[in-house]
Amino acid sequence: MSSLFLHQDWPVLRSYGPRRLSRIALPLGGIGTGTVSLGGRGDLRDWELANRPAKGFAPTRCFFMLYARPDQASPVTRVLEGPVPVEQYEGAVGAVAPNHGLPRFRTATFHAAYPFGQVVLEDAVVPLDVRLEAFNPLIPGDPDRSGIPAAILRFVLRNPSRVPVEAAVAGAIRNFIGTDGKSGQPNRNRNEFRTGEPKAGIAGLFLYSEGVPAAAEQWGTIALSLLCAPDIEISSRPMWHEIGWGRELLDLWEDFAEDGAVADPKGTAVAGAASPPDNVAPCGALAGRTVVRPGETRALTFLATWHFPNRRTWTPQKTSTVSCNCGDCKKDPDCIGNYYTTQYRDAWDVAERTAAALPELEAATSAFVRAFCESDLPEVVKEAALFNLSTLRTQTCFRTADGRFYGWEGCHDHDGCCPGSCTHVWNYEQATAFLFPSLARSMREVEFRHATADTGHMNFRVSLPLDRAKQRGLAAADGQMGCIMKLYRDWQLSGDGTFLRDLWPNARRALEFCWVPGGWDADADGVMEGCQHNTMDVEYYGPNPQMQGWYLGALRAAEEMARHVGDAEFARRCRDLFERGSRWMDEHLFNGRYYEHRVRPIADPADIAPGLRSSMGASDSAHPDFQLGTGCLVDQLVGQYTAHVCGLGYLHDPGHVRTTLRSILRYNWRRRLGDHMNPMRSFALDGESGLLMASYPRGDRPKFPFPYFAEVMTGFEYTAAVGMIFEAMERPALRCIRAVRARYDGRKRNPFDEAECGHHYARAMASWAAVVAWTGFRYSAVQGALTFAPRVGRWFWAGGGAWGTCEIREAPRGFRVDLQVLGGRLPVKRLALRGVGDALLQRRRTFGPGQSLTRLVCAPGQHS
Repeated sequence: MSSLFLHQDWPVLRSYGPRRLSRIALPLGGIGTGTVSLGGRGDLRDWELANRPAKGFAPTRCFFMLYARPDQASPVTRVLEGPVPVEQYEGAVGAVAPNHGLPRFRTATFHAAYPFGQVVLEDAVVPLDVRLEAFNPLIPGDPDRSGIPAAILRFVLRNPSRVPVEAAVAGAIRNFIGTDGKSGQPNRNRNEFRTGEPKAGIAGLFLYSEGVPAAAEQWGTIALSLLCAPDIEISSRPMWHEIGWGRELLDLWEDFAEDGAVADPKGTAVAGAASPPDNVAPCGALAGRTVVRPGETRALTFLATWHFPNRRTWTPQKTSTVSCNCGDCKKDPDCIGNYYTTQYRDAWDVAERTAAALPELEAATSAFVRAFCESDLPEVVKEAALFNLSTLRTQTCFRTADGRFYGWEGCHDHDGCCPGSCTHVWNYEQATAFLFPSLARSMREVEFRHATADTGHMNFRVSLPLDRAKQRGLAAADGQMGCIMKLYRDWQLSGDGTFLRDLWPNARRALEFCWVPGGWDADADGVMEGCQHNTMDVEYYGPNPQMQGWYLGALRAAEEMARHVGDAEFARRCRDLFERGSRWMDEHLFNGRYYEHRVRPIADPADIAPGLRSSMGASDSAHPDFQLGTGCLVDQLVGQYTAHVCGLGYLHDPGHVRTTLRSILRYNWRRRLGDHMNPMRSFALDGESGLLMASYPRGDRPKFPFPYFAEVMTGFEYTAAVGMIFEAMERPALRCIRAVRARYDGRKRNPFDEAECGHHYARAMASWAAVVAWTGFRYSAVQGALTFAPRVGRWFWAGGGAWGTCEIREAPRGFRVDLQVLGGRLPVKRLALRGVGDALLQRRRTFGPGQSLTRLVCAPGQHS
């Protein structure tokens, strides 16, 4: 079979051969819904549906199988998966892979452009070409249609022979409601066969529980359904269970292998047909049978859908208990709910409504992915940006019942990792603001309206429910300053003046908090000298480039916002502090090669304002450990990175910025890490390349620097690389990004799971900023101004709730710019190319899907 047996309308950004499949797990699910992942060989793994991570949770008896019988020949039956990887051959009682004993295809290859995943299965004995297509809708600017709790699984069968082939695909699924891979157990779980409404055109299995408490996190419903067609014959075995010695699996396999159908065992002597014991999770099977004629291609489309409403807070009250089994979350103060479950009655409702809208959902998703993949962005930039969007769908992220968006830092195997939409981690990611701006604005609303006290102290981890958000917590210098910059960014992208005015009073207080006695800049001179808790999970003492850059960016953002709301005096103060602080940083922290940290101990801890010092940092503020010192920090220009994304201009001397980036490359880059000593976590090992968190080129490293100094972490690497792109250092930037993605190659690590403190780490979505930097995209809905870099090519853009392409071509007197809006609505008054010129429209116009704008942008002195 040709390896080109791929969906013609689905882009492919990266393909993985048979030796690079074992770590692949592509998350299938919506934003804030949980996911089940498509494994590299076609298996389903990591069933993370029940409100928590569940790495490795692959319930037994969950698989799909193929029956194929050529005319006048014997049938062939295979599980629709490639070979078991050799590392799963050995366990205490034999192979450890789920469904290891089932006949399977000889080879598999995986092809992806997130959220699309395709598995091509090959076996000389099978008379059909077979492809599995899997996705969940992902549509920029539309979090609801991108937030459907479903995995669409389409099995495509092509007959290359000269005789008809009777073919069938069956899915087996276990009703594991009541357990989440870590805790809980089933209780009187039941499965039933259903047919959908005529408009939906589905039939399938509905899985529910009559005994699991309705207020439990693990309570919910699941459905496995199949799209109906006149020439597809559907059969089902709704409920069967294990009775020992593999009899029930043997019976199911032989039943299906006989004729491509599964018989309902109810009322028969079939193994496992009797009602299961209360604490047993029953299984079900659903099959569709058809005929594939010579040269014909047929598809059978399954939907796995789910509905688990009872998400609980990450900051529970110690006295909280679930007081009843009625499912009324109002009686459990720690239940915060899920937005997606307010949109659907149950998993069957999800299946019916998704099936009815599937052509439109798939077309919209394909339009986005195709526009992105067919752009002239470097391939590795596209891969890093697109594949990391998968984090938005994992258990790292969720939406509470009121629709607000939150995120852990990442996920441990069975629990969220580091709660609270941690500001100093989420500061780095840029994907949410540009692709799903309403979700980003909801985070700003939480940070300023709910997590910021009247004093300006912002809890960098927000407690839930929101009536607990102002409970005393820690303020992070980088997190708090970054939120001010992000408020400016989100206001500019949306043009929503009400949004800004509502949050501005607390944004101003958050900046003024820097100047409290014992604070970060207690003498209000534009320089942060105080005790600064930050994303290294310790406190820095004294001026340093990381926190100072965030502070300068916040001052610039506050200046612009203050001016807009009519607070001219505060705008002038911010400008004055910015200029003084920027000048001081260049004069005192730049050492000729990069910016460094001037450690200033605080002799008396009582001089530190309350809420600034954690228990994780130095125990002795007079002689603090865990400082950066004279190190060359990989993200020392993170404030500048964010300022460029926001369109705030330079915070530091441009020459110093470029010199610093060259120094980061010179001192922090390691082509091979085998000789590098790292006492902490390893995200890159021998034979791999990367940027170290810090280096000490003068050999004067503190005895105990900040804890992560020797690590390599992708979000920080992207930050440095994006800074290089902004400074026209494209070649070294691409080298850094390629090094990251080479580590996530499917064999060593999962391409859809860049880890830091947990799987699917939020900071890695800084990769989207490479798209912004490469294209020079800048949109101000406030001014109606759209700007690109004068880079010839076809580019993807997203912002302001809209998305599309922009083609830039050289013209006799400048550049011809063709803007195409493919989704959302974009108000435009001015179209500009940075450093060239702009083209003014006679009036502000709003462009919708399918509409375009063409202008000649000329250099000064020329005429358009």
